Amino acid sequence: MTGTTSGSRLDLPRYARTDAGLRTPVGYADYRSTGLRAPLRTPVDLPHRLTEVTGPLLGEDRVTATDADLTKRLGGEAQGQRIIVHGRVLDSDGRPVPDTLVEVWQANAAGRYRHVVDNWPAPLDPHFDGLGRVMTDDQGRYEFTTIKPGAYPWGNHHNAWRPAHIHFSLFGRAFTQRLVTQMYFPDDSLFFQDPIFNSIPEGARHLAISRFDYERTVPNWALGFQWDIVLRGAQQTPFETEDDGDVA
Repeated sequence: MTGTTSGSRLDLPRYARTDAGLRTPVGYADYRSTGLRAPLRTPVDLPHRLTEVTGPLLGEDRVTATDADLTKRLGGEAQGQRIIVHGRVLDSDGRPVPDTLVEVWQANAAGRYRHVVDNWPAPLDPHFDGLGRVMTDDQGRYEFTTIKPGAYPWGNHHNAWRPAHIHFSLFGRAFTQRLVTQMYFPDDSLFFQDPIFNSIPEGARHLAISRFDYERTVPNWALGFQWDIVLRGAQQTPFETEDDGDVA
């Protein structure tokens, strides 16, 4: 699955990587839950009716600047290393994709999600919910202010730890048009044992890793990381999909 620009909105036709060597298998033995989630039969195309091809228009009146700052929530300031995560949403030829809803969710600095099923005994941050959203501008740019998430154990295999990562979701013309992926941080020591990261073919793994951006660092306040999201072509960001097997 991928996206192309259509007017000023993200359009997501059915698509698979042309280079089979860069496709991630839907079922990956080392990532145990894919045995439960991966489809056993060829997906069936369903006709798109009005509810599938239309959706709410998300603009400045519904997505505000405060939605993109995850550090100041719930009456206080989040704990941890403040970071600026920014980049562009691009098509295969480098064209920006404007007016696209980008959402993120992540663990806190201790590696814990504010979620009822997360029972790892790491501290919850009372001022961090881990949720943010922003609309890309006319140059396809997005930016979040957040904290660097911590690693956490997850039980996939012996002593399994997830590397620090931020989940990304991009919406198209309707809520059925959605791309989901994960952004990682450079030089993470946990890459070697993480089956989700390693399910991405080696030649495409760098596309899921952000770049430390010293120029975007806010002096004496926050570090900067850049991560462009490319929707199609040779430099396509690895996405979680059900039809072509790309998983991030």
